[in-house]
Amino acid sequence: MSDKRERGPFTGRHAAMILVAFFGVVISVNIVMASFALSTFGGTVVDNSYVASQHYNEWLARADAQDQLGWDKSVTVDESRHVRLAVRKDGAPVEGLRIVATLRHPLGQTPPRALRFAPVADGTLRSLGALPAGRWQIDLSVHRGADEARYRVDLQ
Repeated sequence: MSDKRERGPFTGRHAAMILVAFFGVVISVNIVMASFALSTFGGTVVDNSYVASQHYNEWLARADAQDQLGWDKSVTVDESRHVRLAVRKDGAPVEGLRIVATLRHPLGQTPPRALRFAPVADGTLRSLGALPAGRWQIDLSVHRGADEARYRVDLQ
C-alpha cells in the first residue's frame, strides 16, 4: 500500500492566498522602510532652490577668495573629546583669528549650539567644552580682519 496522498487541485482560493501573502510582504516592507526614512530625515538643504541658485556666483567668488588665502585647517578630537583647531599658512600658525563655531548633530536630533575655543601653547585652538559622544558636524567661520574662511567638518 502506498502512503502517498493525492494533492487536490490548485484552486482560486490558493491563488488568492498567494497574492495576499505576496502583497502583504511588499506592503509591510514599504511601511518599515518609509518609517525609517522619515525618522532619519534631517530636513531640506535649501527651502527654495531657485532663490538659492541666484547666489551661486557669489558663493563661487567667496570660495575662490577663501582658496587664495592659502589657509590649511586641521580639525581633530583629542583623547578628552575636546576639538582642536589649527589654521596654518605655509606651515606657520595664522595669528589673530576670531572663530565662530556651531556644533550640530547631522540628523538634527539636538539643537545646534555654539562652540568656543581658547588658544593653546602649540599655536592651536582647543574647545572649551568637550564634544559629546557620537557623530557631529562643526560649522566653522574663521575670521582675521576682512579675511574669512568657512569650513564644515564631520567629527566622531
